[in-house]
Amino acid sequence: MSDEHISRPSPGREIATTGNGRDITRPYTGQLLIPSDSIVTGRSGGDLLIYERVLSEPQVKATFGQRRAAVTSAEWQVEAASERRVDKRAADHLREQLQCIGWDRVTDLMLYGVFYGYAAAEIVYGRKDGLLTWAAIKVRNRRRFRFGERGDLRLITPANPYPGEEAPAPYFWHIATGADNDDEPYGMGLAHWLYWPDKFKRNGIKFWLTFLEKFGMPTAVGEYDANATPTEQSKLLAATEAIQSDSGIIIPKGMTLTLLEAARSGTADYKALHDTMDATIAKVVLGQSASTEGTPGRLGNEELQGDVRADIIKADADLICESFNLGPVRWLTMFNFPDADPPRVFRVLDEPEDANALAERDTKVAALGFKPGLQYIQATYGDHWEAAQDAPGGDAVAAAPAASVSFAAQTAPAPIVGREAQLVDLLARRADPIIAGWIDQIEALVRSAESLEEIRDGLLALLPNLDTEQFGQVMQQALAIAGVAGMGDARDDADA
Repeated sequence: MSDEHISRPSPGREIATTGNGRDITRPYTGQLLIPSDSIVTGRSGGDLLIYERVLSEPQVKATFGQRRAAVTSAEWQVEAASERRVDKRAADHLREQLQCIGWDRVTDLMLYGVFYGYAAAEIVYGRKDGLLTWAAIKVRNRRRFRFGERGDLRLITPANPYPGEEAPAPYFWHIATGADNDDEPYGMGLAHWLYWPDKFKRNGIKFWLTFLEKFGMPTAVGEYDANATPTEQSKLLAATEAIQSDSGIIIPKGMTLTLLEAARSGTADYKALHDTMDATIAKVVLGQSASTEGTPGRLGNEELQGDVRADIIKADADLICESFNLGPVRWLTMFNFPDADPPRVFRVLDEPEDANALAERDTKVAALGFKPGLQYIQATYGDHWEAAQDAPGGDAVAAAPAASVSFAAQTAPAPIVGREAQLVDLLARRADPIIAGWIDQIEALVRSAESLEEIRDGLLALLPNLDTEQFGQVMQQALAIAGVAGMGDARDDADA
């Protein structure tokens, strides 16, 4: 289709909506949408109660607890949208509100939405110093909520179970995650993939206990004659049951009583099933199993598995913070500071660089003939560092300009005086900004490199791209001035 046949878009228009039975992937059931989770709908009638049992499993509880704790243990920060005064005031107000409501607690409870698929919280407002505040943010039981045909949150109550009460913004905030499209407001939680490993593990343990019982106490087998009366059969059955608790029994003469023991030649490795299901649960929740089994060397690259877990944790933190910034933070800023751009809250999850690795890298760079400036030392290793005056080159480091890389000390040239000195000073003033730009690029390369080979290859790639046109113009001007000055000196010498 050519561009001239494309009509001008209408703001806010949606065509592929889920309302009024327009979603062909789900049956039209009225004003409330049914979750697409086959386990919830097929085994629990749409109730998430079935997943609460999964959460009670020890391995699930431990691994998901690790995942939540890793997020809430990270420090949170509030960042203003800009340096404008109104934006800074909005950020200060948000920071105060997050401290009052206990942002870590709210984050921890909302993270259960990752497990179940969605979570909902109610915002209780207050007022202080003429500004709207948050008196509390209460994360409610997700089972109390359903979603309408337009994806809107509905509160289900005994008085209004269908279609429920409206749960509008800015009083309610909810998240949904795990689904592969935006048409599923219920999301798709980790519990969907943990249900079967949990079920297999529970059943395996049940059979494992039965198997162990057979080894500890064989099953009694009594044989009775074909003509035995029901009374005699009952006596024999009572005798077999008595073996489990009594040290001595009696049976009628002529009856046979033996013990049926489990064969010990075969293997009934229920522990392997148990461990496999535990590893499966860990992989679903944490993306790997090394951090829960304590044997990373046998399970793969330890550093790689740690990176996988870190990526998942960062994704959880970003999910909560992004949704909160687009919802409650935006609402609060809109009511209190209409002229401000909303601030944002985020979790600091980047690990600091290893100081030993940095020092080793700086030592390698110094061997190439470079030395760091004082500002770099303070920014990298802390403000408490200063140049030692009695150390070799200490004065040079202390006097080094900010954010620059100085070359190793060379033999000082003879001082330049007279007209030549003026020409050199003029050339330096015009060329210094150009050379400083080159030095900045080289400095950035050296700082980001992790090996001498990387610095070498980077310099070879960088040198052809350095802008030399302006430097050439400056040199042409300097040479022209020097030529004129030289002719003037020659004329002066001739006149003398």
